[in-house]
Order: sequence, then C-alpha cells, then structure tokens
Amino acid sequence: MIGRPMMRIKKSPILISHRKIWDKASHNGMTDLIRHREIWYCAFREGEAHVHGENGQVRILASLDGLNWIPAALFSIPGVDLRDPKLSVTPDGKLMLLVGGIVWNRDREYETLHSRIAFSEDGRTWSPLSLILGSHDWLWRITWHKGKAYGVAYKRSVPKDRSKEWLATLYESSDGLDYSPLASFDISGHPNEATLRFRKNGEMIALLRRDSKQEPECLIGVSKEPYKDWKWYKTLHHFGGPNFLILPDNSMWAGGRIVLNSPYGFFEKTVLAKLELFQIEPILILPSGGDSSYPGMVYHDGLLWISYYSSHEGKAAIYLARVAV
Repeated sequence: MIGRPMMRIKKSPILISHRKIWDKASHNGMTDLIRHREIWYCAFREGEAHVHGENGQVRILASLDGLNWIPAALFSIPGVDLRDPKLSVTPDGKLMLLVGGIVWNRDREYETLHSRIAFSEDGRTWSPLSLILGSHDWLWRITWHKGKAYGVAYKRSVPKDRSKEWLATLYESSDGLDYSPLASFDISGHPNEATLRFRKNGEMIALLRRDSKQEPECLIGVSKEPYKDWKWYKTLHHFGGPNFLILPDNSMWAGGRIVLNSPYGFFEKTVLAKLELFQIEPILILPSGGDSSYPGMVYHDGLLWISYYSSHEGKAAIYLARVAV
C-alpha cells in the first residue's frame, strides 16, 4: 500500500566542516563510513569511471581524528567490478564489509553479479570475500538489530533486460553469511538500493530508491516485527544512493543524490534531508555536483559525519562533511 506524501516544516542544519580526503584513482566513489573501537573507517570504490567494464576495487581508509586518513585495506578480484562497499559491526564486534561484484562481458554489457562478505578484527587484516545469496541478487546494505542482519536485495526479473520489472526482497541472517527471505516487496517502478533502520519501538523503516521513468520517486516503508507486512509511502523526490540515521531524539536524517530545479536548469546534488513519516524534505546541499552521492553517515559527539563522493571539483573524489543538526 502506498500513501500520499505529507509536508513538514523545514529545519536548519549547519555545515561545520568539509574536506576532500581521497582522490588518487581516476574515479573515486560510492562511500560508506563507520566508527569502530575509536577508529574511523571510510570504504569506497576506485575505478576508471562510474560504470561499465572496469575492474573496480574497494579501498578502506582509517583515521584516528577524521582529519588524517591512511590506507588500511584494498580488495580486488581480476575480472570483477567490486562496487558499493558497505560497513557494519557484527554482534561479536567484528567489522563486516559487504560489496557487490559485477562481471561485464567484452561489449561492456552486464553478465552477472554476486554479493560478497568479508570480516575483520582490526580493519586491516580481512577474511577472503565470500559469496552470498544467488547470482544477480544484489544485497545493498546490512543493518544489525538484536543479533540479526537485515538487508534488501534487488535484481531484475530478466537479468540482462533493464526494461523488465525489478524485484526487491527483505532478507535476514544470524551470521552475515547465510540469509533467509522474510518478505518480497510488492513494489513497481524498478525498486533497488535500500537502507533499513530501526526505531526505538522496534519498527523497521526502509528508504528505497526507484529508477523507472514512470515512477522515479523513492519510497519510505514501515513494518512491525516480524517484518513481513509493509506499508509504503511515496515521496516527492528521486533519491540516489539513499542512506539515513535515526538519532537519539528519534529524528531521522537522510543523505543522497537529488535533482534540483533552479532558474539556471536542473542540477544533481548530494543533500541532507529531514526524513519523517511520511516524507523526505531536502534541507542542506553539501558541496557537490555532477557524479555524486552514496553517503556514509555516523552520528558522533552531537554531529553528523557524512562521507560522500562528488565530481564538482573535477574528477570524482571522496569528501567528508560534519553537520550540526
């Protein structure tokens, strides 16, 4: 079920700081951010371009203060384009890395995909990447809750035909490796990237991207345990690389790419938005433009720390912003 959007009053977050932290590759993008045992980790993809045919690799940087970053780990598989790294912490305190791995054919067309998982105690030494789920299932982000991992995997109903409908399924796991389906989402409009979070009352909230021309608006989903029945609300915006956090005061803040209409034309920007049931309201535009988005978000010491990538200064590079909300 999809409800009608509701308008909300805008807030005024303040950009405290912003800096570039990495730009070594031809294209640096698709970030995630986490703080584990008092160390910051930022994961992202390095490649020749955003998509099609490159052997993308995943780099992880580490920092004690968020200012000085050093390489901590690098993942690459010959012939596989590793993409969209996501970081989480398992119930037993290990770092977990989730990535998608695409194989392109000689014509730079999609051939297949497998999601992969690796674990680490210290962010430097990692287990080998292990395959999870089936071919073409892209598990995009993991959120842990009460000892279980939850995530939404999406795929095309016809793997090599983007025009056919796309399928999105909610999965759960006790160890991060073996996953069981919980619910198949009855959603049209090419549903794909999704982030899940949990409210204090146990409700699961989903922020889900859609990519069809007819239904480009992202959706906000709500479900109560056991998370099999969902209610969906259509927002006013397309939102690329969606991420969001629920802060201690129960407010929700989202980051992602949005298309803005101005007197000078249409511009793609990475924004911070106030998320409420049941609407997303862009409020703060981060320094960004062009190929941009895929923010990692951490709430620490009263500030939102946001990693993202952008090409507004030339080639796509990795940035870190701190925002007071």
